[in-house]
Amino acid sequence: MSERIQIRKAKKADAEILAYFNTTMAWETENRELFQPVVKAGVENLISHPEYGFYILAEIEGEVAGTLMITSEWSDWRNGLFWWIQSVYVLPEYRRQGVFKRLYRYAESLARQQSEVCGLRLYVDRQNHSAQQTYRSMGMQATHYDLYEVEF
Repeated sequence: MSERIQIRKAKKADAEILAYFNTTMAWETENRELFQPVVKAGVENLISHPEYGFYILAEIEGEVAGTLMITSEWSDWRNGLFWWIQSVYVLPEYRRQGVFKRLYRYAESLARQQSEVCGLRLYVDRQNHSAQQTYRSMGMQATHYDLYEVEF
């Protein structure tokens, strides 16, 4: 299966499918319903502003099978950027077939080519043990940090 997976960066024409993936992922993982027009506008905004980040897509026979988003965070402790992996989604029929692995390895390869990138990070729901195992299999480790936020 892995050799059939083609990886590429997203373009403007991918906004609709990316918005669909994002809303579906939010529902599956958090039981949270997102407003599709806002999500689509957010996707289009990111694609139009590469300084904010970018999406990576996995395609199988021309169909988008999975995606992830990369954003960055400056680390003054390391004088470099961490790339955050976010909005990970793989269609159910393509799960456990190497789609995320190919997306991750592509992102990791891009990151290692950028001298200012000092590492990769992501967050995962504490109850999502399957995803945690997948991330560990990629060589990632849990940190001692908890995530806090306030939404406006």
